[in-house]
Amino acid sequence: MTTIDAPRSPYATTRTGVNWEKWGWIYMRASGVVLVVLIFGHLFVNLFLGEGVKQIDFAFVAGKLADPFWKVWDTALLWLAMIHGANGMRTIVNDYVAKPQVRRILLGAIAVSTAALVILGTLVIYTFDPCPAGADPALVASFCEDL
Repeated sequence: MTTIDAPRSPYATTRTGVNWEKWGWIYMRASGVVLVVLIFGHLFVNLFLGEGVKQIDFAFVAGKLADPFWKVWDTALLWLAMIHGANGMRTIVNDYVAKPQVRRILLGAIAVSTAALVILGTLVIYTFDPCPAGADPALVASFCEDL
């Protein structure tokens, strides 16, 4: 009879409660599928519809962010991509960093930077003013002239 050695990670066994590794694995698969749809939708609208990349300027972005649908789309894209990437980085740190103190520092840096970017990105999406006061009318969206 053969025996399988215990995994080398001390975190793999003897834990009770929520299996965060399993939920992280499931999140990576589910968010990956949703991200493919969000990313290709984003690229299609920005690069293939209309005039292609030539159309992307302040007015184009302002027009998109004036629409609640695109605010939700961009927010979902931001949150899923950032958390997906951070979870991947967390997995790499857990796999390759042997010293517990260094691991804690790196995981903390990943968590802080991810939280900061998600918060700042969400603030930009929801507080963006598509019609800034005193802006050149040639540079802002066409619907700003009516305001």
